[in-house]
Amino acid sequence: MNIINNPYVQIVCSSLVIYLFIIIAFRVLGKKELSQLSVVDLVFILLISNAVQNAMVGSNTTLAGGLIAAAALFIANFLFKQLLYRFPRLDNLVEGEALMLIYEGKLIRKNTARAKITYEEIMEIIREHGIPAIEEVDLAVLEVDGNISVLSEKFKRKTVRKRKSKQSLTQNQG
Repeated sequence: MNIINNPYVQIVCSSLVIYLFIIIAFRVLGKKELSQLSVVDLVFILLISNAVQNAMVGSNTTLAGGLIAAAALFIANFLFKQLLYRFPRLDNLVEGEALMLIYEGKLIRKNTARAKITYEEIMEIIREHGIPAIEEVDLAVLEVDGNISVLSEKFKRKTVRKRKSKQSLTQNQG
């Protein structure tokens, strides 16, 4: 019997091709897509998963077919993460690098354009970190996972002051 004609081997192969395609597509679309999901992005992801389901399992709607497709994806994901861990250059190619968006109170427009992050989105993100203005941001970085880290000396002082006042309250009560 020809192994290529086995429907379960076809499901495994199709699932692996779809897996790689989606990884490449997300990499091309950019890091922002992974962490900063809007309603439109969520609907898009749900529709993509529905669209590729038939490409993975074909007309096989059996429980075994679904389990084999899921198992192939879990195994591929595990192996792919092992490869990324063992080969940092491959990890860098797939995951990308962190991108500095603000440095010492100045917006780096070249990098925000590259990341396709608008001024309004930057302002929303720094306000979420309790910082009212870009000028008060020491560093803002788009991380490889799509999150944006924001550091501010003024914000750090507030955090330390709160922590110290809690410690002194605890010591005064004891």
